Amino acid sequence: MRPVRDAIHLGSGEPVLLLHPFMMSQNVWKDVAPMLADTGRYEVYAPTMPGHNGGVKARMFLDTKELADDVERRMDELGWPTAHIVGNSLGGWVAFEMMRRGRARTLTAIAPAGGWRHFSPVKFEIVAKFLLGFPVWIIAKLLGAGRVLKFPFTRWFASVPISATPQALPEADLPAILDDVTHCAAYYQLLVKALLLPGLQELANADAPTNLVLCEKDRVLPHPRFARQFIRELPADTVVTRMDRVGHIPMFEDPARTAALITDFIEANRVPPAAEQPA
Repeated sequence: MRPVRDAIHLGSGEPVLLLHPFMMSQNVWKDVAPMLADTGRYEVYAPTMPGHNGGVKARMFLDTKELADDVERRMDELGWPTAHIVGNSLGGWVAFEMMRRGRARTLTAIAPAGGWRHFSPVKFEIVAKFLLGFPVWIIAKLLGAGRVLKFPFTRWFASVPISATPQALPEADLPAILDDVTHCAAYYQLLVKALLLPGLQELANADAPTNLVLCEKDRVLPHPRFARQFIRELPADTVVTRMDRVGHIPMFEDPARTAALITDFIEANRVPPAAEQPA
């Protein structure tokens, strides 16, 4: 039986929106979201974006604009004009787009994608990495997650784009991870669009408190080269946090430290929206 991929929606208080990485789903936040909600200070919402496992069906050539449109629609349905937005990888790219649209109170970008120009070498490097993973993806898709889980090297392969070491990736998370990867219809759609379009623009105009989080053992978007554009173009008051001993998706390896990083930044930068401020 396949896992359910309904949006995570927990707690009450200030709105916190959590956006997942490429090829994953809201499942990456399954441990972090309850930790945030249990503080009693936040209403936490983690959807699955279009083209991903459990998300709405996407158009032929999906791009980050369409992902942001879907996220914005969901925020409107919740009655959230703004929220504290947290995004990892592709989710970080979409989070910056949401800030550009004026929807972010604060932004925590964990190993964000999109830090490249139209013809930057790093853009072609990241697309090549995902294309090189095609044989693994097609084998997993053809055989099914159940069979692939029996292979002795599965945990090692899964850890490369996710965690610092195979041992740091909880074995209990592997079935859901493989289910997400093998049911990601956006695999080719987003790669094609990434080749045709530039990455994030207007970073210098970021107008919400921003925390750029760099993961020490990130093998997907390793810094410094994938962080240069962010560090060069984001406003001088941007906070840069370095998480040691974790890979590209730290929510699996260290959910408690990830949750603390998010709450600490929100609490340090809480400002009521203009409509809620006293005259």
